[in-house]
Amino acid sequence: MRGCGCYNPANRGLMPIPPQNQRWKCVCAYDGTGFSGWQSQADGRAVQDVIEAALARVAGAPVRVHGSGRTDAGVHARGQVFHFDAPWRHGPAKLLAALRAGLPPAIQLRSIRAVPSDFHARFSATGKVYTYDLHLGDADPFSRPQCWVIHRPLDLAAMAAAADLLRGRHDFRSFSARGRAGEDDTVRDLWRLDLVRRGRRVRITAEAGGFLYKMVRSLAGALVAVGEGRLTIGRVREILHSRQRTAEIQTAPPQGLFLDKVRYGKSKKDPAGAMRRRISPSLRALPRTG
Repeated sequence: MRGCGCYNPANRGLMPIPPQNQRWKCVCAYDGTGFSGWQSQADGRAVQDVIEAALARVAGAPVRVHGSGRTDAGVHARGQVFHFDAPWRHGPAKLLAALRAGLPPAIQLRSIRAVPSDFHARFSATGKVYTYDLHLGDADPFSRPQCWVIHRPLDLAAMAAAADLLRGRHDFRSFSARGRAGEDDTVRDLWRLDLVRRGRRVRITAEAGGFLYKMVRSLAGALVAVGEGRLTIGRVREILHSRQRTAEIQTAPPQGLFLDKVRYGKSKKDPAGAMRRRISPSLRALPRTG
């Protein structure tokens, strides 16, 4: 990177020492409304493309970033993680400032730190947390791009009961679009699936070691169908066990989905278990925020 050179004191400061690559772990947030998803696209409008362009301006050379996973067009993130390798002698704070200056308002680089060379944003991850936001009734134009507006009444208790049914280790083939290679194994351990309501906003939270393609949006679509009375809990059970995708499972629109957090370190089988009781519906009030 520019300004990275240093000098060998044994040679009176005349011999430049090439800086060594360092691996950097970054956490970013983005409003996915105007982007073609996370992964690099030919149109250059993916989040990855924009971040790599900012890195190239700082580095003076192309730098490839590796994300924890892909998000589709219109999906947002509060805690997407990526890593890249680049030399930098001035510490993470200055690197963070330099990269932030080159990013558009729709992307925020939240943190950056040096990590060991064996860290990988995708393969070192042990879990992910997604949220999906519903709005009951008409939403204002500021909220609409980040939620699914639901005009019909929802039976939230039935939705919570369906979430209890879906939580756990299952074959989620019925809740996957199966649009990606390498997803022959469709068994996943869904540690957490619950609903939280505050006013007109209902938030669905899903946590697992990994998710299938469009799995969270399919789960959200199924829960809404139960809430609207279009699916019974018994029918959800039948669809789950059938391992067959059906038109009864709607893929929820992308704008309500957020990649909330990527977890690293020791994997926990059920990290949310202490927060809830399986015998009661997973419905609580949203905490107030400033």
